[in-house]
Amino acid sequence: MSLISRVTTWWKGQTLNTQVWTALYGEKVGEDDQGNIFYQSGGGKRRWVIFNGRSEASRIGPDWHGWLHHTYDEPPTSDPLRRKSWELPHKANVSGSVDAYRPAGSLYNASPRRVKITMPGSRNKQ
Repeated sequence: MSLISRVTTWWKGQTLNTQVWTALYGEKVGEDDQGNIFYQSGGGKRRWVIFNGRSEASRIGPDWHGWLHHTYDEPPTSDPLRRKSWELPHKANVSGSVDAYRPAGSLYNASPRRVKITMPGSRNKQ
């Protein structure tokens, strides 16, 4: 990534300023299953994440999300959330992507819905 791109864009990963801040004040706390790395400043007052790839907040699971927002004092690496038997694994929001749900009849669906056209005055046997 070019220097100008790293200074001005945040959605493709960390900016140059974030990289410098992380190097100076960041203390690595852990990493999630998607490769996102979580940091905190000394004392844990500030907490942040460096995304692995595109910056998309829905890629962070509930355990790390709670830690980032100071809901939990301990990170999931030392005190993991207790999962219920009925809970599904976390997955990112795929709205607007090629993996999004597209019902039958959607303009984006590859196989369009079939519509029965009848002419006025014609006899339809059912």
